[in-house]
Amino acid sequence: MTPVKIASISRVDLKGFEETTPSITDVKHLSSYNWIDSETPTIAIPGCPPLWSPPKARHPESPLEPLFRALYTTHPSFDIGAVDLVTDRNNIRKLLSFINPSLSKNGLEPFTIEVEVTGKTAVFCRAETETVRFLGPRDFVGFGHEFEKAYTRDQVNGSTGHHRIISYFFGGLRLIVRYETDGYIDPLSGSPVVGMDQVDLSSMIQSLSLRPSKCVPCGTSGQSKLLLRHEGRTVAADSILEIKTRVAHKPISVQEVLPQLWVSQTPNIVRAYHKNGVFAPPKVENVVAEIKKWEESHREDLRRLGSLFKKLIDIVKRSGGKASARYDRQKDRLEVWTAATVKMLPDDLYSKLDYGDAEDAPHERAPAG
Repeated sequence: MTPVKIASISRVDLKGFEETTPSITDVKHLSSYNWIDSETPTIAIPGCPPLWSPPKARHPESPLEPLFRALYTTHPSFDIGAVDLVTDRNNIRKLLSFINPSLSKNGLEPFTIEVEVTGKTAVFCRAETETVRFLGPRDFVGFGHEFEKAYTRDQVNGSTGHHRIISYFFGGLRLIVRYETDGYIDPLSGSPVVGMDQVDLSSMIQSLSLRPSKCVPCGTSGQSKLLLRHEGRTVAADSILEIKTRVAHKPISVQEVLPQLWVSQTPNIVRAYHKNGVFAPPKVENVVAEIKKWEESHREDLRRLGSLFKKLIDIVKRSGGKASARYDRQKDRLEVWTAATVKMLPDDLYSKLDYGDAEDAPHERAPAG
């Protein structure tokens, strides 16, 4: 079927609603998982991010399936009908960059987001041109990757990445947001990370003993090719960190990374600098106060972001429930097109979305904290 343009959205169309508070509130950790290096797509739940320790797409058929599998493994009767939008962090960053291009370090590039509305819940899925990149054990992919290998310790055997799932209210909507995290600091170390102070991390090393279970198939319909196993432990949100690396003569401004940290409410950052691949000893910085200041100083951008979420969901809902949102650089507009009927999720997960819309369905609310 030939795609048909449904709508075209300009920045000037997006007026924030004054009655809507443009801030993230009621943040809750829902679930997490690690991708496992295996011939069959496998995730470990809850998994564990790499432990910050200074030296002494995998499933392209359904990129969002692991999010829902992890969520329903952790909360089997989760009330998905109470959620307005499920998305990756990257989609929010792209839409925020459309609203204010200066928030993107490399400028506003063309992007496509697949949108699907089932019942009361919208799902945003990033359209990928390359979902999997295979690397050999000796492949060099940059100093940043080598730095992470040297300064963190994997906590889940065979892991290729740790993904966290959180929920929060924003712009009058309940969101579920998935994002990948680089590591965590040991909460048992007794060495708090405060303000923008530099902290010695030599005491933040703690060994963990993690026992994996056997891999089991996901779902009951036999349609899913994804396996899961129970392994790892849930890590507190205030210990999560983002790692950024760069050559020493190009400092990383914290303002540059605050939009990303705001979307996922990531409280800690490591900015590591190297000269010819040799890194100076890095420090962990707590940037919670900076994230809050950034949110307050971008109130109008965030109001427009909430307006854009609602506009996209409404357009797609009124146009059959499936569409693609594409940024056209030449026109400098976000255009919405009809989309192919390819399903984002296996049928058993769609049944949960449909069931979540039923008024008499028993539900489990998101956990507190």
